[in-house]
Amino acid sequence: MNSIRVVRASLIAALYVVLCIIFQPISFGPIQVRIAEAFVILPFLDPAFIPGIYVGALLANIIGGLGAWDIWFGSSLTLIAGVITWKMPNEYLAPLPPILINAFGVSAYLAPLYGVPYFFSVLWVGVGEAVATYIIGLPILKVFKKNFYKRSEKDE
Repeated sequence: MNSIRVVRASLIAALYVVLCIIFQPISFGPIQVRIAEAFVILPFLDPAFIPGIYVGALLANIIGGLGAWDIWFGSSLTLIAGVITWKMPNEYLAPLPPILINAFGVSAYLAPLYGVPYFFSVLWVGVGEAVATYIIGLPILKVFKKNFYKRSEKDE
């Protein structure tokens, strides 16, 4: 990984944490729109973003206060979503792994922690993830693609 890719990944990790802190009331809880999740589709362009989103989620989840489940399990789900996103065939499908993995996976521990029905949690986490990835993340992805990446860079 060259230094530019390391800097990009580190910047995304830092931005992820900062956005979770700024938007803390909507970043954690049974109903959430974690704005920072917009970055989870960037691995579609470059797998170097995968460690950046993982570290960002890990640090944000430490700050978030939900404990070990969110720190280890939630951050691991972000890592898995990033790897699968990297393998997606087109940018419009890139948000699907984070939406589905977080909706079903994060809800597995959020629902009991907050005492809400599992499918209620799946619905709200999924909707929040869709807002973050499709409405915010997809335009960010297009800006990155246009300004920083050629399609051939992804295939390296």
